[in-house]
Amino acid sequence: MKGKMEQFERQRLIEEGKNLKEGLIALEEDLLKLNDKLQLEAQRIPNMTHPHVPIGGEDSSMTTKLVGSAPEFSFPVKDHLELGKELCLFDFDTAAEVSGSKFYYLKNDAVLLEMALVNWTLSEVMKRGFTPLTTPELVRSSIVEKCGFQPRGNNTQVYSIEDSDQCLIGTAEIPVGGLHMDSILAETLLPLKYVAFSHCFRTEAGAAGSATRGLYRVHQFSKVEMFIFCRSEDSEHYHEELIKIEEDMFSSLGLHFKILDMASEDLGAPAYRKFDVEAWMPGLERFGEISSASNCTDYQSRRLGIRYRPLEAPVASPRKSKSNLAPPQFVHTLNATACAVPRMIICLLENYQQEDGSILIPEPLRPFMGGRSVISRKS
Repeated sequence: MKGKMEQFERQRLIEEGKNLKEGLIALEEDLLKLNDKLQLEAQRIPNMTHPHVPIGGEDSSMTTKLVGSAPEFSFPVKDHLELGKELCLFDFDTAAEVSGSKFYYLKNDAVLLEMALVNWTLSEVMKRGFTPLTTPELVRSSIVEKCGFQPRGNNTQVYSIEDSDQCLIGTAEIPVGGLHMDSILAETLLPLKYVAFSHCFRTEAGAAGSATRGLYRVHQFSKVEMFIFCRSEDSEHYHEELIKIEEDMFSSLGLHFKILDMASEDLGAPAYRKFDVEAWMPGLERFGEISSASNCTDYQSRRLGIRYRPLEAPVASPRKSKSNLAPPQFVHTLNATACAVPRMIICLLENYQQEDGSILIPEPLRPFMGGRSVISRKS
């Protein structure tokens, strides 16, 4: 265009330039659509699995440890629903009218018991170097997806807000996972350990039957969640640490429980390896899940863009430049349930029920319930 040329040739090149520009715009639009489609397809791929993970469905999960023993009763055992009714602790009927099925009111000492469980759990986990958080309970659907959960679909466990890109959280794992999104952390900051209190909301699509009644499977509940960001080489160590914290806490409450190494088909998309804790629930006459601990390796951090920069490699020159910096690496993320309140209330009511209908309060919780040692009938 800068050289000498005939006017008609110049005009031809101008038109060709316009066409190229318009074609480039169309190609860029196609590229964005293809990138979005590729992202959706890639998100369907789950994490790798640890070589020791049992292969198969839930029945293939392996019990790695059995702790404590089931309590023995010299009287007919009641379940938490019957105990709660006699002690005026729950109201499911009114909640069903106000909100729908699988909702509930906690009343009287059940409220104090929830607060005691939350405060005791926070205090215990904070002693182990975790930073306390409360989190947003609405998050963008893109964050839900990047954490490995599906906010859409017929069997989704996620409540989506109509006419918005926001969802109610099913676990504090999601907003805590997003806490350091799109950032590069200094290696000296790791590990970052958080303990987060939140309310959780789940559709429980497909859940039905007597095993899910009462407080066992509900749409809304309080939970205390542990979360760790760490270097890749440290994640298995911190996975063991999370499991040990759970074991210590549930043991101190006197629960009978087992730890399971969950099978490959029960891991969910993000987990490289997951250990569940199931506690004995006498009224239900079975073990029920009360917590899980997952190592998600870099599955979530790659999607969320969370990296750390290793310490700088030594250089001969005293002058430092950007090129001297070590390339950033993806962190590993881990999460574990410290206390899922409704399941813990079931355990405490059913395991500590007395012949007169009262409930003994485990000693660790008594300072958090004003020094009381028993929940008894109101006169």
